[in-house]
Amino acid sequence: MRGVFVTFEGTEGSGKTTQIQRLSADLAIQRYSVIVTREPGGTAISEQIRSLLLDPENTAMKSTTELLLYAASRTQHVLEKIIPALEEGKVAISDRFADASLAYQGYGRGLDINLIRSLNRIATNGTVPDITFLLDLPVDIGLKRAGKRGQGFDRLEREKTEFHQRVRQGYLEMADQEPDRIKVIPAEQGEDQVYTSIKKEIVTLFNGQKS
Repeated sequence: MRGVFVTFEGTEGSGKTTQIQRLSADLAIQRYSVIVTREPGGTAISEQIRSLLLDPENTAMKSTTELLLYAASRTQHVLEKIIPALEEGKVAISDRFADASLAYQGYGRGLDINLIRSLNRIATNGTVPDITFLLDLPVDIGLKRAGKRGQGFDRLEREKTEFHQRVRQGYLEMADQEPDRIKVIPAEQGEDQVYTSIKKEIVTLFNGQKS
């Protein structure tokens, strides 16, 4: 039986990491076999590409280069980690996936959306999440939260506010286009409220798969 693929998306500081930790722990208690991964990254090769992409020193990186590096990282990630996990019947939870390229390189950078969709189809080998949680948060609040982590901003986090605004708008437009898959969760709520909304959607998804 094929596993379940869950992804989390959102702008900076939206709380994805916290909610992923809660969901994975909850599912493990219920005896589901769970893997947690991330993009860019998730495999040894993909993590090396992540370092290139997020290094603040790489200010000369062109938008198309950025897009292709994300696609290369995603291809390795999907073939080496996600597809095998799903074939083994596991729940795969990823912090970002193909939607992020549409939001950041498409809406954010202004690259051709249709081109990115075509590239994503190749990079994902046709793999589509069963459900995507979009943790939506006003950009100024998210960047303030991200700054409080004390880790310093990476190359993308250092972009201008206008860039992050376009990314957020892109995510919301995608959610309007695919409401059955992409569930918008207001991330201004408290952590517990956010997780309650996520858990409700997960229960519905899993019950639907059993019927």
